[in-house]
Formats: sequence, C-alpha cells, structure tokens
Amino acid sequence: MDYEKFIARVDNYPEEGIIFRDITPLMGNGEAFRAATQEIVDYAEALKVDMVVGPEARGFIIGCPVAYALGVGFAPVRKKGKLPRETVETDYSLEYGKNVLQLHKDAIQPGQRVLLADDLLATGGTIGASIKLVEELGGIVVGCAFLIELDDLNGREKLQGHDYFTLMHY
Repeated sequence: MDYEKFIARVDNYPEEGIIFRDITPLMGNGEAFRAATQEIVDYAEALKVDMVVGPEARGFIIGCPVAYALGVGFAPVRKKGKLPRETVETDYSLEYGKNVLQLHKDAIQPGQRVLLADDLLATGGTIGASIKLVEELGGIVVGCAFLIELDDLNGREKLQGHDYFTLMHY
C-alpha cells in the first residue's frame, strides 16, 4: 500500500521552517491504518515480543493495536508527572528542547522482550530515552517500529545495536 498518500504535509508547524508529517489521515482510513498496523505486527511476530511500549501520545496510537494483535501487554512512556505510581525516569532532548520521560517501575519485567512503537523517528531523542527506561528495568529491546522516519535527522544513530522497522521515509 502507498501509505505516503495518507500522510498530510503541514508546512511551518509547529515552528517556521518545520515540515510536520500528520498521520491523522492514515489513522482515519480504516484500510490504511489496519494495513500499517499489520505490517508492524508481522515485523514484531518474528521478534517474539512479550510487551509493547510506546511514548505518548502517538506511540499509544501505534503501539496499542499492535499489542492487541500480538496478544501481549502495552506500557505507556509518559512525560513527567503523568503516571500515578512509582516510576523510573530519564531526561532527553527533542527537536524543540528538552523533557523528562517516565515509565512505571513495574511495567517491564527483567528479561521481557520489548518492542518500542511510535509514529515517527526524527532525532531519536524520545525513542533513545524510551530504550534507556526499558533497559533500566531489565527489559530487552528486540525491536523498534515506526510509521515514518525523517532520514535527514539521523535518529537511527540512537538505535545502534537495536533492530528497527519503518514503513515510510522522508
């Protein structure tokens, strides 16, 4: 399927000079969203995943249906102060500044095989921080899956040593 026809280009958002890749048209088309999700599921099945982890908020949109299809759990990575119980946390840089991500301390069991899922791989700050959190809890990141990779931003460098899958490249 030509997924790119379901991605809207928004110039100068959220800042001047930025090209935002909007996935909501893909999510709004049942056939396209199902096909994209199934491709990630097919990738993850070969990895024998025990758990899917996704950073907020679009990582939830991508990761939850994948976890459901695989019959495994889903754990959310959230910005500081959004999770109600004991967490582990890490600082990270993103395209427009810095932030802190957290994961519930009991979300991952030592030795669990984890797939990280998100909509976009840009600079790799968010996914790199998510990898760090999973590994701090003893999880094994066996793969990372994205709808889109922005090749010029070199986010794949933050994934060194980790397998990954991307549906579209810009």
